[in-house]
Amino acid sequence: MEGDALPRATDGGPERAVLVGLSADADGGGTLEELTRLAQTAGASVVGIVAQRRARANPATFVGRGKVEEVLARARETGADLVIVDGELSPAQQRNLERSLHTKVLDRTALVLDIFAQRARTSEGRLQVELAQMTYLLPRLAGRGGILSRLGGGIGTRGPGETKLEVDRRRIRSRITGLERQIESLRQHRRLQRQVRTEAALPVVALIGYTNAGKSSLLNTLTRADVMTADKLFATLDPTVRKAVLPNRRPVLFVDTVGFIQKLPHDLVAAFRATLEEVVEADLLVHVIDGSHPRWSEQMAAVEDVLVELGAAETLRINAINKIDRITREALRDIEAEVPGAIPISALRRLGLVNLLRTIAQRLPDPIRRVSLVIPYTEAGVLAKIYAEGRVLRREDRDDGTLVEAEVPPRTLERLRPYLREPGTA
Repeated sequence: MEGDALPRATDGGPERAVLVGLSADADGGGTLEELTRLAQTAGASVVGIVAQRRARANPATFVGRGKVEEVLARARETGADLVIVDGELSPAQQRNLERSLHTKVLDRTALVLDIFAQRARTSEGRLQVELAQMTYLLPRLAGRGGILSRLGGGIGTRGPGETKLEVDRRRIRSRITGLERQIESLRQHRRLQRQVRTEAALPVVALIGYTNAGKSSLLNTLTRADVMTADKLFATLDPTVRKAVLPNRRPVLFVDTVGFIQKLPHDLVAAFRATLEEVVEADLLVHVIDGSHPRWSEQMAAVEDVLVELGAAETLRINAINKIDRITREALRDIEAEVPGAIPISALRRLGLVNLLRTIAQRLPDPIRRVSLVIPYTEAGVLAKIYAEGRVLRREDRDDGTLVEAEVPPRTLERLRPYLREPGTA
């Protein structure tokens, strides 16, 4: 397995990548198809695929030793300068593969993080990507001094007897702490924004789904927004909030969220928790399913897995089958049979959107409740809250307090339950 390093691309073109994966299928199945798109999205040219039928990864080299030989031969044959593995490698697996293949080796997590780094446009997005990258890098420092050299050093960074590796670890831990503080500040800011929305009684509908399912196109169509859309994975990274009015004239906020994928890196979910809280705090989720994708059911399951991880599995949900203009009626019937109650739409062709909006209006929690209350004179602050957060329809001063009939939102009603007048009382 020892030998000279592989030839490198010298023409200034994209890096040439060989993909490696495990699957029950001989061709690697859907995840290698997706890895191909991820690699292309990152800017690589895929020149070879090596798949192995294997239930579990080899603890030393991910694939078996014979497959490592095959990967090396394929890389030499194609002039590849990059090997991408369809899974998350342990630090030891990565070091062993790099020593055997004499080339750069990335796992799926590092590839996704690289794409996110390219896609991040806002300062918030860049902070979250950097946190995920640093968290991923920390346990992988040993043997990667060349990669870390760009982090810098100099006077004041070394203590008595410290090695460079220890300095690198300390520097990265310090940076992680700083990033976590900044992101926590962003979480507080988002929390205040959500509080303002709540006080304005504006319900939030989050558009969720697999990457490239058409969420941004749907947001643009429903709200006349101008969110960038493209036939690329993770075309939208930073969340976008837009206001719209439902058929029942109720205003609502739609939130476009980052797309999910299979094997979404845990570090990424953790780093983007401030952003993904928009999903957790939403009143209703619209799961946009790409009905034209041959593996739509696997994509749907991957989204459900992420919702469980976020703690949003029980949130009210509507399933929307998008891109029906690209599939046959028979194919649509098959999907509807597997996803009862799903609403067929085409965001691009504006098909089925009225039905979707009507369903959203029906499924959203009732925003206003009409109630009758008796407020003791000693609790004038409660009466002031009703005026501030609801609409007083009738007021009458009585011996036992102020009788009030009002319309209030659910959040206010919860605090007013002790003052509700019993039905049938005068």
